Amino acid sequence: MNILVLNCGSSSLKFQIIQTDLERIEKNEDRQLAKGLIERIGSQSLVTFQVSGREAEKHAAPLRDHRAALDHIIRWIIGPETRIPGIESLTDIHAVGHRVVHGAERFTKSAIIDETVIHGVEDCIDLAPLHNPANLKGIAAARELLGADVPQVAVFDTSFHSTMPETSFLYAIPYQLYRRHKIRRYGFHGTSHRYVAYRYRQLTGKTREETNIITVHLGNGCSACAIKNGHSFDTSMGLSPLEGLVMGTRGGDIDPAVLELLHHKEGMSMTDIDNMLNKQSGLLGISGLTNDMRDLLEEAREHQDRRANLAINIFAQRTKKYLGAYLAEMNGADAIVFTGGIGENAAVIRQRICTGLDRLGVVIDDQLNSQMVGGKEGAISTPDSPMKVFVIPTNEELLIARDTVRSIQDLPRRF
Repeated sequence: MNILVLNCGSSSLKFQIIQTDLERIEKNEDRQLAKGLIERIGSQSLVTFQVSGREAEKHAAPLRDHRAALDHIIRWIIGPETRIPGIESLTDIHAVGHRVVHGAERFTKSAIIDETVIHGVEDCIDLAPLHNPANLKGIAAARELLGADVPQVAVFDTSFHSTMPETSFLYAIPYQLYRRHKIRRYGFHGTSHRYVAYRYRQLTGKTREETNIITVHLGNGCSACAIKNGHSFDTSMGLSPLEGLVMGTRGGDIDPAVLELLHHKEGMSMTDIDNMLNKQSGLLGISGLTNDMRDLLEEAREHQDRRANLAINIFAQRTKKYLGAYLAEMNGADAIVFTGGIGENAAVIRQRICTGLDRLGVVIDDQLNSQMVGGKEGAISTPDSPMKVFVIPTNEELLIARDTVRSIQDLPRRF
């Protein structure tokens, strides 16, 4: 089966075409056929398309909305010059898998999209106003352009964390607010945490029940997850993706009293404050330069920029703080797994996070750590380190494609 995987942001659309079926899943022989990204939807969009094994092609196109962006993608997929193996017409797209950010308590596993599911995703918009509307636009565009006969599946970022106990997901606020409005910690990046936990089991031969690890997804968005007996036990993101670690433009944990103070001292509205916390904080807010960790590392190294280095140190310290908390909460763990753009590629960040954790059993091999970049996976800890440390590149699109296959065939999820 050829699965079109869509990940719609507010002004972007990422896609992959993955060839997979139950037999390929069992043998781990899924095949990526093509991928792409459209940015700045709503204006002169930046487009990057690539057939696997070939050079990427880039161009600009005026794309007014997500429907126009998906139409642009489809025209490229079936275009006579593209020649994707196994794709000759739209009939060769057998199903669509969508990343949906928030499923609240309603969706604890992936679901075939029908009107009931669409209404359920709409009901979650209050909990994810920046994300779920974009996901719904992608679903609507795919239904219109591909037709009702092509099955579509929603794969929820929050579903992996539905196993958290009340002690992990409840906030210490009046309980009736949870009952009335479902105000609680939901967690995000669940598809990524779930995938790397699966790959960890493959690399180590452990069963799900034997899997006691901490996964750390570090990118422009960042989160940590305590995985106990193979299930999410606690995670750093909360009601929204704002809580937890320092991120590219999000500040992570913050005293709520700061919001009231900003309102009075700066005259900021709640909309202003929300925009600041989502788009002007984190690495960008501290450094005053950029939210890109690569640029900050260069500024700190080449120009000894104090605030760039400060942002890096705060980023690493906050991550280390969560590692310590989860190790205490789980009474230790067998491994720490780094993933995400920063987690996979920034060896110096992994080194800063792990330095000083030797009393907790974390000892990394500097040479292995420096070599584990660019999509490589494996251990970066020393052979005698009591706790192992891994780098495992995430592959959320593969997981979405696999869930799509299993959902439309009504089969249980294997990972």
